[in-house]
Formats: sequence, C-alpha cells, structure tokens
Amino acid sequence: MAKPRPTDTGVLSFRYLGVQDVEELEDLWGALHQQHTLSASHLSDMIGTTSLDESWRRRRAQYLRWLADPETMAILAEHRGDLAGYAMVTIRDNPQGTWDRGARVAVVQTFAIDPEYIGTHVGSKLLEEIRHQLAATGIRDIEFSALATASEDISFLEREGFRPFVTTMVCRVDGFGAHD
Repeated sequence: MAKPRPTDTGVLSFRYLGVQDVEELEDLWGALHQQHTLSASHLSDMIGTTSLDESWRRRRAQYLRWLADPETMAILAEHRGDLAGYAMVTIRDNPQGTWDRGARVAVVQTFAIDPEYIGTHVGSKLLEEIRHQLAATGIRDIEFSALATASEDISFLEREGFRPFVTTMVCRVDGFGAHD
C-alpha cells in the first residue's frame, strides 16, 4: 500500500550531511536519475545513459570528493522523518570577467525532490534554506543547471527568481557536419 501523498509539508527539518551520510541519498538520486533519463530522451542517439547502479557509483564518488571541501553543503530536507529532497551545493572561485558576480559563486550540483513531494513546496523551502546559508557567507549568486527539455523544472526556477544565463550545447567529437 502506497503512503498518501503529502498535500502540505508545513514545517520541514533540514539536516546537513557529511561524508558519513552520503548513502542516505541513494534512493533520491535514483528518482532523479529516472527523471533525467525520461526528460532527455532527445539525447539518446548521441549521449548514452548509464545504469542506475553505475550512475549512483559515479555520483557517490563525486559527492565524497565535493564533501572533502568544508564549504560544500549537502542539505537533506525531511518531513516527519521522511526524506523529501536534498541539495548538493559547491562553491567555486569566480574570476572577474564581463559580469560582476562576486569573487565566489555557489553551484547547485544536485537538487532532488522525492516525486511524492513535487508540488508541495519542498523545493522552494529547500532553496530558501540554501539562500539563507549562502547569504551568511557573503555569496551573491547561485548557478543552477536544468535540462533544456525539463520545462517544469525551468518554470520552477523562474518562479524562484532564476533567469537564463548560459546555454550549454553538447555534441560528440566525431559529430562533424556543421551546415551554415
């Protein structure tokens, strides 16, 4: 029997994770992996997907590397003891160029919401927590990538105040044939 879908998450609790807690994220990563493979099917002829197990193995290793930096934040959102979502946020130096974005920029590497919590404001509350923590460190800008075909994700980010900045295009090295 499936648990009832929460309609109002009310108060969430946030837990900050360290390397010893990374395994707790596996199921939420799995849901995100599935969403990615469904949302980006237009890339299947060019970029192959990996199995869920391989994807988690790779992401887990990356999390461990990122969490070796004390500025990295792994924030787990919980609702009544249930894992509702998480964010992995790294900080990178930002050499000044065309845009004045501050000396350091936050990068949301992963933002995963349990599918049962989509539409319950968990994502907004998790972003609010991220913003609160970053503001305390003096960081002004957050970078957040979304798949180009994930229109619901993009709409969510725009409602949260994000604006398109850079478009990343991909192709295989042997994908010759520019037609201009």
